[in-house]
Amino acid sequence: MTATTSPLPIVRTVSDLRDVVRDWRKQGLSVALVPTMGALHDGHLTLVAEALRQADRVVTSVFVNPTQFAPTEDLDTYPRREARDAELLAGAGAHLMYAPTADQMYPDGFITTVTVGDAQTGGPAQDLEGAARPQMFGGVALVVSKLLNQAQAEVAIFGEKDWQQLMVVRRMVADLDIPTRIIGVPIARDADGFALSSRNAYLSDDELSVARKLNGLLATAAEKAAAGEPVAAVEQAASDAIVAAGFDRVDYVAIRRADDLSVFTANVDAPARILVAAWLGKTRLIDNMAV
Repeated sequence: MTATTSPLPIVRTVSDLRDVVRDWRKQGLSVALVPTMGALHDGHLTLVAEALRQADRVVTSVFVNPTQFAPTEDLDTYPRREARDAELLAGAGAHLMYAPTADQMYPDGFITTVTVGDAQTGGPAQDLEGAARPQMFGGVALVVSKLLNQAQAEVAIFGEKDWQQLMVVRRMVADLDIPTRIIGVPIARDADGFALSSRNAYLSDDELSVARKLNGLLATAAEKAAAGEPVAAVEQAASDAIVAAGFDRVDYVAIRRADDLSVFTANVDAPARILVAAWLGKTRLIDNMAV
């Protein structure tokens, strides 16, 4: 069950995970889950810190989920650093790493899918990231539903950097009566305000200098929207500014209602979020902030 060279226990099967959680429960301890795809950075560790505030024991899952990658995306090259991840988690105070294989998560004969909304009913998975990466949120909903069921934790911690993902998870948990409480944690940023991400490792030094402009451009757009400027005009101006700053292209800049990602008809008149996805070379960066 446990990797003898790891600085913290690692389990790789559902049965072993549940054995550990069952023992904690017998001791009267509460449990938090932090789902990740590994290649951990300080942003992930802020999630672990919040989990420690919310529960007595923290399970961090490390699983690069194949069902949320399209054939043209970076599944094979996505960074995998399990030994380093275990060191970071141990240092952050996590109690267990859950690192299943793809065969454990999706054994032979697996055919179930999970869909959060569709073109007719709408839903947070149907626009923005859902349009740019149509396979993603079905894969996210599937793996998160499995992880929540496998760990059976009282709370699960997600970063707000993937705001649309957080909305998808919250909708799914509410619709399926999953008892796990979902907590979002504010985006971890570097000294320049650049959102931390495992994919930042793909950026060259020159690309990184461009990428660090994104936060300021978003902040300017958010200020304009909050001041009452028309949403469509603010979105277009921000998109143009991002390209002018050196990005290769923009998938979207969108100002949406924060709670359900619905569209404003003219001006911001409720709590809002500005969301962006833009490309630097082969790297796609996402970010968002409150308006």
